[in-house]
Amino acid sequence: MNAKPLIHVVDDDESLRAALLRLLAAARIDARGYASAGEFLLNPPEDRPGCLLLDLKMPGPSGMELHAALPSLGITLPVVFLTGHGDVHTGVRAMKGGAVDFLTKPVERETLLIALQRAVERDIAQRAARDEARKLAARFAVLSERERLVFDRIVDGLLNKQIADYLGVSERTVKADRAQVMAKLGVSSTAELGRIAERLKRSAADGCLRLMQRNVTPERD
Repeated sequence: MNAKPLIHVVDDDESLRAALLRLLAAARIDARGYASAGEFLLNPPEDRPGCLLLDLKMPGPSGMELHAALPSLGITLPVVFLTGHGDVHTGVRAMKGGAVDFLTKPVERETLLIALQRAVERDIAQRAARDEARKLAARFAVLSERERLVFDRIVDGLLNKQIADYLGVSERTVKADRAQVMAKLGVSSTAELGRIAERLKRSAADGCLRLMQRNVTPERD
């Protein structure tokens, strides 16, 4: 998280690519150039914040094709398109696909730097969210099967007595399990448990975390 960001410039125009790298170097931004999508894929990016500055039309896979393939390759870097072949339809398609910006050549220096800054900030935020999700998943993983059931019923709004009836255990047991859930997750209120449940759901939906569906037979006293 403390590594200096790195911009990956993917453009088959050698002179433009060199000019972009000089511009970024002058702005004290680390950057690396690639002549094609294939060259970028043959040199997997190191694990540091950054983004792709991506041309649209190139020999081999296009910029749009590379952008579409990134998730399946496990590459989460945000993308800024910079193209001399842009149109409204393509720009809309790129933005709907998750691109941070769609710029056309020639581009003003400040416009480019602002777009890249936004992309890097998005990447840093996404990395922080993934790190938080991993830590939360690790804390959740230490819960026993019954504690997870108690967790689910608490966030559903059930009272201790109702949870005890559901699990077929004593209310005292539920109170003890509830205390363990609170302690293991590092929270002190039902509201905080609800927020954790929402974060777990968001993480699962974003593909950051896989939550296994559990059919657990309640433990008995």
